[in-house]
Amino acid sequence: MTACIVGWAHSQFGKLSDETVESLIVKVTNDALEHAGIGPEDVDEIVLGHFNAGFSAQDFTASLVLQADDRLRFKPATRVENACATGSAAVRQGIRALEAKAARVVLVVGVEQMTTTPGPEVGKNLLKASYVVEEGDIPAGFAGQFGKIAAAYFQRHGDQSDALARIAAKNHKNGVENPYAHMRKDFGYEFCRTESDKNPFVAGPLKRTDCSLVSDGAAAIVLTDASTALSMKRAVAFRANEHVQDFLPMSKRDILLFEGCEAAWERALKQAGVSLDDLSFVETHDCFTIAELIEYEAMGLAPRGQGGKVALEGQTEKGGRLPVNPSGGLKAKGHPIGATGVSMHALTAMQLTGEAGGIQVEGAKLGGIFNMGGAAVANYVSILERIK
Repeated sequence: MTACIVGWAHSQFGKLSDETVESLIVKVTNDALEHAGIGPEDVDEIVLGHFNAGFSAQDFTASLVLQADDRLRFKPATRVENACATGSAAVRQGIRALEAKAARVVLVVGVEQMTTTPGPEVGKNLLKASYVVEEGDIPAGFAGQFGKIAAAYFQRHGDQSDALARIAAKNHKNGVENPYAHMRKDFGYEFCRTESDKNPFVAGPLKRTDCSLVSDGAAAIVLTDASTALSMKRAVAFRANEHVQDFLPMSKRDILLFEGCEAAWERALKQAGVSLDDLSFVETHDCFTIAELIEYEAMGLAPRGQGGKVALEGQTEKGGRLPVNPSGGLKAKGHPIGATGVSMHALTAMQLTGEAGGIQVEGAKLGGIFNMGGAAVANYVSILERIK
């Protein structure tokens, strides 16, 4: 791969009532360019990841990036969308522009503002990322969809409530040290395991602590080719970047296998010339704890049906065999749809340059990222390595 990340920016994630989609875009755009040590005039192309689907009254948002600086005027700017993997779709489009030599410097921005939308509408908006012909009437929206997945997994492999609670507790503990996280509170295993007024069941066997947060936020990265990157302050290279798209209807596949995730990981590891054990950590898409558990199996960390064992043994905790979501993941960091994939890439770059602060994984050399849209429909895997 020729693409490198040479600068980044990350807003606070959370309920940002004083911000707008535009203000979030403007802030991370300017901060990322400054971090990369370049000016707006150096940008050749802009890619914006913004899901929207009803969250923002302002649609057609690609040109909002130009609000950051008049010198961005007349630059090509495109908005891309691929459900909850929208941010990674934007990253991939930026990489392809570099590989095609259509650009030398690409600015990638991801953004979403969700908390200004009433709760019931949030559910309806998110459910648009399912196959509405068959799945549009699932109660509790997207949580209901993953509640069905969790119930089916329990039926096939046994009750995994202990493992799901361990995953939730791990990610909340990790998120305490992430200054960008929406929720910086260590709830502990017992709270996550126990049904209560503060932790009720939401859908099927999933409790509130099993569900990612509805959040506002933005992130940005600056991409350039490897030769240019080596002349800059820092360079984090893509050893691999893969995209696998699967069928939208859950009825057309075994939803407990996340086969698109599996294929994306297989291709990325092959492209990078590494194995899973070579990775220092992984940032994975824990929209719901059951998703992280199944992703353990799809990435090859555990045999089918044994993802829970990996969680219960602490293999994915910091200091374990393969730390997963040292940032706190979507569970604690939050999940502003269009920003999530860009955030994963920015935080992984921070880890590999030793700039991750309290969430730093000691001696991190190779970082893996998995971001998905829908129920393992859009699947993106990146493997990153610092080269300067």
